[in-house]
Amino acid sequence: MTVTGTSGARLLAAGDSDKLSGRLRHAVAGFVDEPRDAVQEADLVLRELTERLTDSVTERRRALRQSWQTDGADGAAAGATATAADTERLRLALRDYRELAERLLRV
Repeated sequence: MTVTGTSGARLLAAGDSDKLSGRLRHAVAGFVDEPRDAVQEADLVLRELTERLTDSVTERRRALRQSWQTDGADGAAAGATATAADTERLRLALRDYRELAERLLRV
């Protein structure tokens, strides 16, 4: 998974988002006939949505960490003699962290 340039990437797959939206619309439409069932379904949709979003953000964070962390063997030496390539990789990682965090803060 490439993390660079993820600012436009969706946190949920379009199919998952559509499915959850459909379930929520169905729950709202069914409220008049079965209010308790409608609210229970809305609760389930929200639970599933939050779980999927949490999983997605956790995976993005893992991928971001991998994009800039070095293996333990040469990590200490790399810190002392950072190259331009290392600095660019870190700059891109910071940009991606910032973009993801800002997207989450706008939610």
